Amino acid sequence: MLFLLFSIVVGGLLIGLLGRLVVPGPNPIGLLWTLLCGLGGAVIGGLVAGLLFHRPGAHWFLTLVLEVLAAALLVWLLSKRRRRHPV
Repeated sequence: MLFLLFSIVVGGLLIGLLGRLVVPGPNPIGLLWTLLCGLGGAVIGGLVAGLLFHRPGAHWFLTLVLEVLAAALLVWLLSKRRRRHPV
């Protein structure tokens, strides 16, 4: 159980970091928001891959690309909001 939680956090963080790399310019979000964007991107990208492919596991690379693109969209939306309304 602990390993599962650890792998979810690490996977979400990696997908969030890749999403941040895709978005040009400064991203004024911290590590927690990067993690949350990565987890959200993984869920959204996985759902889209499930709708597009009969077996998303067989298309793991395309599923990963969809997850990173979804995370990048979330990072971009959050960064845009943070620039307009700084905390």
